[in-house]
Amino acid sequence: MTNKDYFVHPSSFIDDDVEIGEGTKIWHFCHIMREARIGKTCKIGQNVFIDRQVKIGNNVKIQNNVSVYRGVTLEDNVFCGPSMVFTNVINPRSLYPRDIGEYRKTLVKKGATIGANVTILCGVTIGESAFIGAGSIVTKDIPSYALVYGNPAKIKDWMCECGEKLEFRAKKAKCYQCGREYEKSAQRIIRPVNIQSA
Repeated sequence: MTNKDYFVHPSSFIDDDVEIGEGTKIWHFCHIMREARIGKTCKIGQNVFIDRQVKIGNNVKIQNNVSVYRGVTLEDNVFCGPSMVFTNVINPRSLYPRDIGEYRKTLVKKGATIGANVTILCGVTIGESAFIGAGSIVTKDIPSYALVYGNPAKIKDWMCECGEKLEFRAKKAKCYQCGREYEKSAQRIIRPVNIQSA
């Protein structure tokens, strides 16, 4: 560990060679394995497991009962809801353990929200500020700003960076809450067209 400007509850266990950023709080009954990298001002809830070599950005919130397995990367400002599930092997067998080289990587890009009890199949990328509704099963990549839910999760709508639904007219939308503006391409790719809040 590189500094002591963070909080770890006495019931949690932190392995050697872990980096924890300033202002991060790690609550009850957590285990952070060696070579994990956790950014600044993160909030790690009760009973969270963070595997070896996991990378977590700044201001990430991981709610209770979440395991972040090797091969998962969480960029800045990601929210992981209670009891959501990451995986890292597509075809596990107890009798035939998989080699680390068979683990599939999962990337959760900045600002994405993963709701309670969501399951993420390994090998997918979740786009910036995407929003995955509670209880969903994610089996493929999720584009940026998409609102998805269901089993399997499908695109139902689009979300602003601030978390409000967007209403597109003529492939343009402006968030009524924060004033951010977006445009939609023919391929349903959403891009912000300004960076100023109202």
